[in-house]
Amino acid sequence: MNQIIHIIGVLDNGTSSLNPQQLQTLKQADVVISGTRLLDLCRQDISHAQCFDFTGQLKLVSQWIKEAYEQQKQVVILASGDPLCHGIASYLTKKLPQLNIRVLPNLSNMQLACARLTLAWQDLHICSIHKADHGDWFWGASPKHSLYELAYALQHHTKIGVFTSPENNPKRIVELLKSMGMAQDWSFSITEDLMSEHEKVTASLNHSEVCTQIFSDTNIVILQRIKAQEPIIFGNHDDQFIQRKPDKGLITKYEVRAVSLAHLQLHADSIVWDIGAGSGSVGLEAARLCRHGHVYAIEKNKADFDIASQNQQRMHAINYSLTQGKAPEGLEQWPDPSAIFIGGSGGELATLIALCLNRLQSHGKLVMNFVTLENMNTAINTLKELQVTWHMSQLQIACSQPILHMNRLQALNPVWVITAEKTYLEKE
Repeated sequence: MNQIIHIIGVLDNGTSSLNPQQLQTLKQADVVISGTRLLDLCRQDISHAQCFDFTGQLKLVSQWIKEAYEQQKQVVILASGDPLCHGIASYLTKKLPQLNIRVLPNLSNMQLACARLTLAWQDLHICSIHKADHGDWFWGASPKHSLYELAYALQHHTKIGVFTSPENNPKRIVELLKSMGMAQDWSFSITEDLMSEHEKVTASLNHSEVCTQIFSDTNIVILQRIKAQEPIIFGNHDDQFIQRKPDKGLITKYEVRAVSLAHLQLHADSIVWDIGAGSGSVGLEAARLCRHGHVYAIEKNKADFDIASQNQQRMHAINYSLTQGKAPEGLEQWPDPSAIFIGGSGGELATLIALCLNRLQSHGKLVMNFVTLENMNTAINTLKELQVTWHMSQLQIACSQPILHMNRLQALNPVWVITAEKTYLEKE
């Protein structure tokens, strides 16, 4: 018997949305697996089959399928719309690669939503917040947060289609936009219960109007940017960062920051550690360069931690998580980095260097800035003991300063930039 596990896409008008092949496959099923809503919608046509409801217990689906497969039963999984567009199909193909799975898709609900709005969708960025409920989004949330994907998309796209959930609903999206300072920048179009008798389409709402309405749990949100976004550039001048007062200027300077970032050799998906974040300038610039990656920063000084947090919000850095503490405490919870910047060590420099090189991914870069001879010597001696390939540069920079109707040069403190590379031979 040639067993095929079928995943069939269904719309909110139930089996009326199925073509003859899909309907025949469903009627021949011995086992039907789906969520409560779709099982209820298709109840008449699946009464002959053994039904499993995976609402709240998605992890059991693979087990149910395997058991039915071993018993030579025909299995159908019902999914909403196109099961391969933020649906269950990709999850199951990864979980059960050994089984013969065939997807019989329907129209995507996102496609239907755009059709109702007569909105071209070839340039639509699609994301899903139909995930576990992690509450409202907050600055510094990790990529595991259910709203992280949307928060990131708001930074990089102008038209976004959002699959929502009862918890992560339109009003929570409004709160997300408010916390990011973007509530005035986007319009909302919301479709509800598409293809059902309760279908409703509401276009071009502002954030205040969204908060005054009640929406069905089965909705899709289309966000369109109505205010042009300021371009994101590399190289923010020092005065664009909030700095500690009265000691203003305790920041990795513009020119040193540029050289240090160049030595880090960052990629779009780099995972970066910023140890001794200070005002956050290096880590926040890195976050802009690593738009598909993430920066994990730590700062022990409470005043500097608060300043770095403010700078994060000013720069709308989603992919940046800041911790108050003294390294190496807490670093064990961070993912292995592909690049590390040490701007301050809190007296634990030798220990930090050894730990960082141990955790650093192969061919990753460790970049350190020093202004004292003692710390520079500690770093070099530690790297020699660890037999690591390293390189040092000294930056001596002078910047123009006005004097009467003329200009002079004012020297900045010399900075040593030390770079070490983690090679495959050094992995152990």
